[in-house]
Amino acid sequence: MPLRDRKHCQAPILDPEHLLPAKRRLRMAFTVIYFTRLLLSLPKKVLCEHTKLLRSLSYVAIHVDDDAPGRDRECILINIDQNTLSRMLKEKNHHSLNQLGGVMQVAVILQSDMKEGISGSEADLAHRRDVFGANKYKKRPAKSFLSFVLEALKDTTLSFLWSVLFCLWPSALNSMAQNGWYDGGSIIVAIFLVVVISAVSNFKQSRQFLKLSDESSDIRVQAVRDGRQQNISIFDVVVGDLVSLKIGDQIPADGLFSEGYSLKVDESSMTGESDHVEVNGTTNPFLLSGTKVTDGLGFMLVTSVGMNTAWGEMMSSMSRNLDEQTPLQARLNKLTAYIGKVGLAVAILVLAVLTIRYFTGNTRDDHGRREYYARQTNVNDVLNSVVDIIAAAVTIVVVAIPEGLPLAVTLTLAYSMKQMMADNALVRKLSACETMGSATTICTDKTGTLTMNQMQVSEFWLGKELIEHSIPMEIEPEFFLLLEEGVALNTTATVNKPHSTSTPEISGSPTEKAILSWAVLDLGMNINDTKHKCEIMYVETFNSEKKRVGNDEEKQ
Repeated sequence: MPLRDRKHCQAPILDPEHLLPAKRRLRMAFTVIYFTRLLLSLPKKVLCEHTKLLRSLSYVAIHVDDDAPGRDRECILINIDQNTLSRMLKEKNHHSLNQLGGVMQVAVILQSDMKEGISGSEADLAHRRDVFGANKYKKRPAKSFLSFVLEALKDTTLSFLWSVLFCLWPSALNSMAQNGWYDGGSIIVAIFLVVVISAVSNFKQSRQFLKLSDESSDIRVQAVRDGRQQNISIFDVVVGDLVSLKIGDQIPADGLFSEGYSLKVDESSMTGESDHVEVNGTTNPFLLSGTKVTDGLGFMLVTSVGMNTAWGEMMSSMSRNLDEQTPLQARLNKLTAYIGKVGLAVAILVLAVLTIRYFTGNTRDDHGRREYYARQTNVNDVLNSVVDIIAAAVTIVVVAIPEGLPLAVTLTLAYSMKQMMADNALVRKLSACETMGSATTICTDKTGTLTMNQMQVSEFWLGKELIEHSIPMEIEPEFFLLLEEGVALNTTATVNKPHSTSTPEISGSPTEKAILSWAVLDLGMNINDTKHKCEIMYVETFNSEKKRVGNDEEKQ
């Protein structure tokens, strides 16, 4: 029956026996799709959980080599997020520091110890330089010898000599048989000598300047390695080093405040602000390379060196002028330029006068005959005469300009620097050789300049009484203990005795080394044990105004 003939109240009749297989197929399809989606979602879920787990770990991977000779399961850094550390220091970001777990956790990540420092072995230092870089900055490439030759060829006097040579060339070719090449050959030899001497002198001066610049920037710093303070070069500082800071020290790299007292830093070189910034372990633990310690003392944990520091980025964007002239050279160049202008004016005047006299027939040859006749004189004779006139004018310019003065000064100063360096006098600036000649009074620091910077305790006064012999026997035991605490707790130098029978190794400032040598060797004090028995609460640091140092302590 057609559908249009059906009544609206009628509905299609479905057979239950045909309906059951369809339901089963539908359920099976639903079950397959559900479990397929569940299986596909499992890898994503595991990957998500694994990613969360990785983010919660430290930013360092450690490889332990059990079979390495001479090392007791020493941990070696394989990878670390250096960009995070550098950005944290540059921005002084407390949130990033807290995410890393604080200063103590950063030391653990860097495989350093807040008391002992790094191991300091050659393998450890080399690996840290490979991972984090060396504490050196990019410099402008040194100029090659060819560049100095090209600069010498651009000289004004040499340009005139080239023009004279060009003018003499036709006549030299025409009179080659009559030795006419003498003039051109002598000019070529003169140009060669001037170019070679100038280029060699400037090249040696540039290399010497770069060497002196490296020596002047080689600052010595105190770093704690393997529990001992060592005097190392600023270029040898690596990430993880524990560096000692005191008044007047330049901070060698970016790092975090480890411990110390009343530490203040001058950050004007980085921020331009003249106010001294207090550095501590709570509000401001960040220390930037290139700044200077103005007060207090302390230790810092190095986190970034070289080009990874803010100071390194700033230094790489600056170009240093290696062509700086001394005052005498500047004055001589000014005088040379002035004489050259006068000589050029005279040469132009002579050229004009000689040219007019020649073409008006007022010049005579060796036989007294007129040199130029209009429309009668040979063209070659006219050209030779014009070349001779131009050569005469150029000769006036060449003779008038004293181009040898600056070169003579450069050679003299270079020789003076060589002689002074032979006498162990380091010349940092070329102009010092000039100014020292007119110096009448020299003000210098005695310690380390006029002396060997090696001090020792010569006398011990107790009140108004000079004690010369057997100090521990002549003073009260209570006062001796107080003296021992004063020496131990008011010095930052370290006393290391590798073996019981060896001589103690004392590192630190010359003054502290002298006091500790006297206390340990002469009085038999145990400085390290005294430091461990007391906890310092507050330190009044030494400076040139107070001329004293003190602290508040608490015995443990």
